[in-house]
Amino acid sequence: MTPPRTSPRPAPRPSADTLLRRMADVLDEARQDLASGGAVPPASLLPGLQRLVPCDCASFSELDIPTRRALNSQESDDEEDDYDMDAYWRWRHQHLQCVQVCRTHDIPETTQMADFLSARELRHLPIYTEFLAPHPTIASIALPTAPNRTRVFQFFRTGARPFGEREMLTLRLMAPHVYDLYKQAERRRRPPVRLTHRQLDVLRCVSRGLSTPQIAEQLSVSPSTVRKHLENTFERLGVSSRTAAVARVFPEPESL
Repeated sequence: MTPPRTSPRPAPRPSADTLLRRMADVLDEARQDLASGGAVPPASLLPGLQRLVPCDCASFSELDIPTRRALNSQESDDEEDDYDMDAYWRWRHQHLQCVQVCRTHDIPETTQMADFLSARELRHLPIYTEFLAPHPTIASIALPTAPNRTRVFQFFRTGARPFGEREMLTLRLMAPHVYDLYKQAERRRRPPVRLTHRQLDVLRCVSRGLSTPQIAEQLSVSPSTVRKHLENTFERLGVSSRTAAVARVFPEPESL
């Protein structure tokens, strides 16, 4: 969620045909990056999206909300800025776009700050003065992820004018393809998970919030058998908690 700072890069408004060709070019470039391995998502995707929807700067980030950890990040520039992440976590509840992004969703969601607050309203809040300034205008593509995590592309502008309908339509059209590219890149990076059918059954129950006795009742086994399955699962995955096991095996909601 870190807003990098760069100079504005205005671009002329393209025709519909030109825009569609540019969208296809961005996706083709990202697929070529994907074939050569490397970053998740493909490194060319963020600057490609920024070319489609001109903005001052753009970023991609993945955050784990309970632990306040940054799991992954990319920025559209190479500048090293010292951001006050304490201010972000302190005032995050005022960033209504981030609050929306954190909610569980099964498909990519495209929003902008103006859907929640006007630039005038935002500028009076500490989340803006202590963290977001000078960018009151923010558009985003939020990708599905595990509960209490965020996985989002963001596009920042210093001006107060919201992103136009055509620009938001471009992001909405790109969103499912962006998500598909992300998943392909993630699958290439992660080694395959090999668990037994029963271990997977237990972990699916865990992902739905069931306790050990509830899982035992659901699967018609004893609680001690459930605990043994979890112990073996943790060992195979190299993790030490139920939350980490679920995130490792079911990184995408549809994999459940």
